[in-house]
Amino acid sequence: MRFQTMSFAAPERLTTGDFVLRPIRAADAELDYAAVMESRDFLRGWEQTGWPEDDFTVAANREDLEMLERRHANREAFTYTVLNPSQTECLGCVYLMPTDARSLSRAQITPVGNDRWDEYDAAVYLWVRKSQMPAETDRALLDALRAWLAQEWTFRGVLYLTSELFTQQVAMIENTNLRLQFEVRESDKPGRYLAYA
Repeated sequence: MRFQTMSFAAPERLTTGDFVLRPIRAADAELDYAAVMESRDFLRGWEQTGWPEDDFTVAANREDLEMLERRHANREAFTYTVLNPSQTECLGCVYLMPTDARSLSRAQITPVGNDRWDEYDAAVYLWVRKSQMPAETDRALLDALRAWLAQEWTFRGVLYLTSELFTQQVAMIENTNLRLQFEVRESDKPGRYLAYA
């Protein structure tokens, strides 16, 4: 996969006045679970699945985080938890995937403009917990990510993806200077993912 062949060290931290990003760990299961379950209604549209189920547990979440922590260590994909400055509350999550990840390589990708998918190294997905949306933490996170990825990472190009079913996030992204570049359709999902750059 693309990240494993690239010679860069994934930054360990992004700190702003509003939040801290650091690699997610299995030990974050309880904090992450609280954010996930508070936000489950929109996460189901963002994921385009039934996740998280109403009976989702902290133990099941810990298993998910163990997998994400392992993938991060193996450079398959990078997952960061978004924490408040005191690191006592999870505000959301950021996922950086290579654009040749299995789920994306099997998807039907339709260019909207003249760009080619292989001109981009990374696909970024993000969410913030429901209670953070009125404060526009999602927009602050997106803005901070764009600067961080441009300054501290060595990707040729970065795409920001969201589900068309998560209309609030689509509107938030479209209120930036990012422009829709690709429509991504996975065969097992009811809607498209929209990729912006």
